[in-house]
Amino acid sequence: MKKFRKVLDGLTTSSPGGTIGSPSCGSAAGTPTATPTKEIDVQETLVSENFQLCKTVRHGFPYQPTALAFDPVQKILAVGSRTGGIRILGRPGVDCYCQHDSGAAVLHLQFLINEGALVTACADDTLHLWNLRQRRPAVLHSLKFNRERITFCHLPFQSKWLYVGTERGNTHIVNIESFILSGYVIMWNKAIELSTKTHPGPVVHLSDSPKDEGKLLIGFESGTIVQWDLRGKKADFRIYYDEAIHSVGWHHEGKQFMCSHSDGSLSMWNLRNTTRPFQVTFPHGKIQKDGKKESCKPILKVEYKTSRNSEPFVIFSGGLSYDKAGRRPTLTIMHGKAITVLEMDYPIVEFMALCETPYNNEVQEPYAVVVLLEKDLIVVDLTQSNFPVFENPYPMDIHESPVTCTAYFADCPPNIIPILYSIGAKHKKTGYSQKEWPVAGGLWTLGSHTYPEIIVTGHADGSIKFWDASAITLQMLYKLKTSKAFEKPKPAEGRAAELVEEDPFAIQMVSWCPQSRIFCVVGISAHIILYRFSKYDANTQIVSLEVRLQYEAEDVISPSENENNPCFSESGSQSPQTHHQHPASPGTPEGNKDSTPCIKVKDRMVRVPPGYQAELVIQLLWVDGEPPQQITSLDINSAYGLLAFGNCNGLAVVDYLQKTILLCMSTLDVYGAADPYQRLTRSPRRNRQSTSEFCMRGLSNFYSDSKKRIRTSYQSLTELSDNQQSIDMERSKSPTSVHYSTSLHNDPRILPEPVASLRASHCSPVFYLLDNVKGPGRKLSLPTDLKTDLDHVNGHCTSPTSQPKPRVPMGPEGPRLTRRGAGRPPFRKAQSAACMEISLPVSHTEGYASRRAMLQQLHGVSMYSHDEHHTTAPYCWSERESRENSFSRSRSSSVSSIDRDTKEAITTLQFGESFGRKSDALPTPCLWVGTSLGVVLLIPMSIPTDNEERMEEPVTIGPSGMVLMLKGSVLHFSFLDCMGALIQSPHEVWRDLNAPEDPDRPRRRKLVHFSPSSSQDNYGEGHLAVVCSEKQAKVILMPSQSCLFVHNITESSFVLRADVVSVCNSVCLACFCANGHVMTLSLPSLRPLMDVNYLPMTDMRIARTFCFTNGGQALYLSSPTEIQRITYSQEMFDNLQEMLGELFTPIETPEAQNRGFLKGFFGGNSHNFDREELFGETSAGKGSRSLAQHIPGQAGMEGMKVAASGVVGDLARARIALDERGQRLGELEDRTALMMTSAETFSKHAHGLMLKCKDKKWYQF
Repeated sequence: MKKFRKVLDGLTTSSPGGTIGSPSCGSAAGTPTATPTKEIDVQETLVSENFQLCKTVRHGFPYQPTALAFDPVQKILAVGSRTGGIRILGRPGVDCYCQHDSGAAVLHLQFLINEGALVTACADDTLHLWNLRQRRPAVLHSLKFNRERITFCHLPFQSKWLYVGTERGNTHIVNIESFILSGYVIMWNKAIELSTKTHPGPVVHLSDSPKDEGKLLIGFESGTIVQWDLRGKKADFRIYYDEAIHSVGWHHEGKQFMCSHSDGSLSMWNLRNTTRPFQVTFPHGKIQKDGKKESCKPILKVEYKTSRNSEPFVIFSGGLSYDKAGRRPTLTIMHGKAITVLEMDYPIVEFMALCETPYNNEVQEPYAVVVLLEKDLIVVDLTQSNFPVFENPYPMDIHESPVTCTAYFADCPPNIIPILYSIGAKHKKTGYSQKEWPVAGGLWTLGSHTYPEIIVTGHADGSIKFWDASAITLQMLYKLKTSKAFEKPKPAEGRAAELVEEDPFAIQMVSWCPQSRIFCVVGISAHIILYRFSKYDANTQIVSLEVRLQYEAEDVISPSENENNPCFSESGSQSPQTHHQHPASPGTPEGNKDSTPCIKVKDRMVRVPPGYQAELVIQLLWVDGEPPQQITSLDINSAYGLLAFGNCNGLAVVDYLQKTILLCMSTLDVYGAADPYQRLTRSPRRNRQSTSEFCMRGLSNFYSDSKKRIRTSYQSLTELSDNQQSIDMERSKSPTSVHYSTSLHNDPRILPEPVASLRASHCSPVFYLLDNVKGPGRKLSLPTDLKTDLDHVNGHCTSPTSQPKPRVPMGPEGPRLTRRGAGRPPFRKAQSAACMEISLPVSHTEGYASRRAMLQQLHGVSMYSHDEHHTTAPYCWSERESRENSFSRSRSSSVSSIDRDTKEAITTLQFGESFGRKSDALPTPCLWVGTSLGVVLLIPMSIPTDNEERMEEPVTIGPSGMVLMLKGSVLHFSFLDCMGALIQSPHEVWRDLNAPEDPDRPRRRKLVHFSPSSSQDNYGEGHLAVVCSEKQAKVILMPSQSCLFVHNITESSFVLRADVVSVCNSVCLACFCANGHVMTLSLPSLRPLMDVNYLPMTDMRIARTFCFTNGGQALYLSSPTEIQRITYSQEMFDNLQEMLGELFTPIETPEAQNRGFLKGFFGGNSHNFDREELFGETSAGKGSRSLAQHIPGQAGMEGMKVAASGVVGDLARARIALDERGQRLGELEDRTALMMTSAETFSKHAHGLMLKCKDKKWYQF
């Protein structure tokens, strides 16, 4: 433990008008600053040894699956993927993810049945042997083929010799124990007849005969089938068929087999006569009028399984006719004369019948079929005639609709999970098989280090899913459909159809208070829905509020033609109104679309089921044909009854208890007189070409000195207003500014009348440029963690040499150019976090050199930041590429040079008890505001404390100005008391508003407050505020607003996500950077504790979905269908082995059935086949070293049983050894007793025979 004592002695005092908290207060890691304040005494307990980064578990469906395997004894399932991943599944809780280092696609999987091992064949022609006897499987051996490509693998049951077929048609044999190639090779030219002139093609099938293990059936792609005698090294028979072969299935007696072909046919062959098939069927081929059969699709795989009490099962995929287009993929089950066709939602990748026995020469008795689809995994019950599916216990439907955002909550109230589960269970699907899930292998127990955890996912269709993530498992609790609050969008035609959003309800961000159970959702259509939880259904009418949070669409004056007669339009302030919507019809001309929301809220009474029920909908309105900008930040506080949100235009605060709008103003108005930027005014260029050149230089001279924080004087603004040709570079005053009460009117923000007129009338030359470069098709994407605000120029060349469009006269006042072109749709399709597949250049060490380089890669335009004084040459993308690769931002904003002067986004908001002004003696409710320019603003509020007054009296809000500045966009706020403990936000205790009235216990609001001074004796002690941006972290002392510590997190990259989290009974600041680094900093000293180069951000999906939570955990969407959870806590890392499930459990291999004397005598001599004698080094020699290279792993097969490490592994091995020894002793005892019984019986019979024959003479026999 280390004690930090900071005595700030007041050597440098700051004047009231000074630049408190500017970057000059310090730059080194954890550098203390000298400002007058009290003594701060904090004991920091966290050290570097408390942190260790590693992956814990992966949830969801394996992305892009390629292969499937099943161990019928251990009952575990393996799925390979195109990215080199392997998912091994058992009973619920047994879920393991492995990854090949090469990243090559997994083509084939083969279990060593009941041996705790798995063989994988990858696209790089490498075989790998995985040890599954440890909780985290590892590669034991690898064998790299150099000259031939692997096409098929087959491992007979209880054999250590693996057959490997190649693209050249050869068959090689590999020893599984040593992973060395045998010298025994079946060459393709020996397998076929010498008279054959064509190559048979790649090997597509290998299997040993159930009748005789010494016979190997080889299937070639061209239609050639060869049964090879392994002992005699010759072919028993050869079949040449006209159609290509895809798969082969044996009858268990080994006398006949079935083939599937490319023409949609199934052929049956008998070993007695291999000249032609004895049966050819087209299961889905109909006979046409001309007598010919219609052509069918290939049957990609067939399985031929026998049953004791019924007809054999023939199961295959494909084979449908070509007559109908758009048919869904099917799995066909033929059982006797009955044919059942099961339609699938996605293409079939692989399927496999699950049978009772692992022996291929016994009656198979199939009981289920595992079907691996491109985006789903289903299991069909074969024991029932209607073939129902089993209910999948794994969370395989995370991607049911593309994931657009995630949230992670640890240490939730313990009662929230059972309540959500009870509500969600009422809406579960029915019709599943009543039998237990057949994949029930492995062992998993609930660990001791568990606590309630919930993951929330938002989706493109507007749905919200709550998942129970406790104990590293995942189970869906409850699903909420936000689209039910709105009317169904009517289909439009013509140009109006382009204006309709394809995913209008897509979720952009969520905010949840588990204590009060208030849930808030932000959608892509610039709407916010507030939900309350109730255990009762109700009839309710959703209240709708509409907000105009957008600049007026001002026309641009032509500098060349209106030089002497500019037309200034009055821009009066309009208060936001609380009213119901009046949506325009889809056919409304775009220019007339004003004051309407994007989607229509239901304006009638609706019946809502138990669960989350919509109470309030807030919608941003269209303004002069411009769609509302998407919401970039949100915060809700149930104790205050307030909701705040912001975008690149400004900030709004809503009282959701009184259903009123309290504040709606532009970002510039929030500053008041404390604007830190020197916003210069510039005259317009003489021609558009020069304007383009000016803007596309990145406005490198716009901030000539980044350290200057002096606002432009009124005198200079007045002087500039004398020149009527000039156009103000500042933001226009918001048309939605609120009329404040008299007490709030004494505000230094009020400017002289000429200045206010100049602001309201003039428009920026930036808009003049945008009107030239943006074309029809302005579309907005879902906001992400990396907003660029370049939607105006997406898909268009922004080079200074690009040719502008000719101006269009708009009226008698002169030629003007509207800000929005005709036919421009308001939004783009909701591009989910799961769908973002953007390949970004990432170096091996630092990833992106800068935020500017990354954003340039994404948008193809020059980026400017006030901490990067250089630009790069822009380039042009096609419209499609920019549409697919564009992204906007959610909580951290990277503002381009084009929009910087007018588009300062609100990037983060936080309610809390704080000191609104330096002179405040007691903490009051405040709203902390962070912007994309690194500015932190503080807005104090006055909220009535009495319950009745709270519902009637208004809440007063008055911005108090800037607190401090940081480099980069502000990402996160948190508050600590002066002892270093985290101060939780106040909240309301949950109450069910729909519950029956109880006269003895009236429903009243119960609030829980966490005052900054709750643990201190002196109220004037204050508290600490932790502020983190894309570049810096600062700790400031309130109310003096003095900066105590500052740390530059990164210089070459930028922070994507930052949160203050609790770890090991203390708190720290956790950060995830764009270059893949995960870092933790101590609090309050900002001392670096961990910095790991974990995950280079190769696409936007990670940036959108990465989130931290308490307990040292985090998650992100690793693929469009999978959630990866990680931990950075050493404590959880130590306990991870205990929390993971065991893949291998000791199970006795079932004994083979007694074949009987006659079957053994006439059924062949399969049991006399010795593979070791045939394939071993002594008889076959060694394989060619140039053909395959052996790569040793961690241990050999003889060391598999001792591969697990640690005390837990030792105890487990000892327990397994004792169990095995006990089983053997029990078996020995049973056998001894049986022998004694047999001996006694034999003795009795012998004695009786002796007594019977002792008196007889020899001739009497």
